Amino acid sequence: MLTRRLVARHQMPIALPLSTHAMTLTTPTQQDTPAGEQTSAAPLDGSWRLLSYEVEVRRSGETFPPMGAHPSGYVMFAPEGRVWFMLTGDGREPGDSAHEKARLLETVIAYTGRYRIEGDTWITAVDVAWNPAWVGTEQRRQFRRDGDRLQVLTPWRVMPNWADKGETRSIITFERARETR
Repeated sequence: MLTRRLVARHQMPIALPLSTHAMTLTTPTQQDTPAGEQTSAAPLDGSWRLLSYEVEVRRSGETFPPMGAHPSGYVMFAPEGRVWFMLTGDGREPGDSAHEKARLLETVIAYTGRYRIEGDTWITAVDVAWNPAWVGTEQRRQFRRDGDRLQVLTPWRVMPNWADKGETRSIITFERARETR
């Protein structure tokens, strides 16, 4: 019972801003802008659907898909300055044992926080994350936007999941989500 109450309580802050965000995207503005077009000066506002996620090894240039060939995910930027980021690996199955459930954490990345843009970098002040070590940190992501495509690059760093490869960076590509009700 305690788990259900905790889950329900923690879902509320996320569910309300998402609803507000959806309403913001469909609310008319002072200009006659076709539905779905960006009306804000912020270059990232809106929802972006994952197209690909790969990791590049600095010393060799090799790339590999750490979450399989077809991971899923979205990143959403609210005009109020909050970002939600969630990626999941290809072929995830529910776990039965405690060990299987714990292994599911290897194929998910999820965090949210207030963000700001500095040049071609977005910086998130993380306040909720799948990995508690990220809470209270700033996560920096370089981005390149080309129309409805968004490419995201993490800084070079040694990742614990593949530390033997040395410094790596993630290359994540999204497309603008054109969802309708």
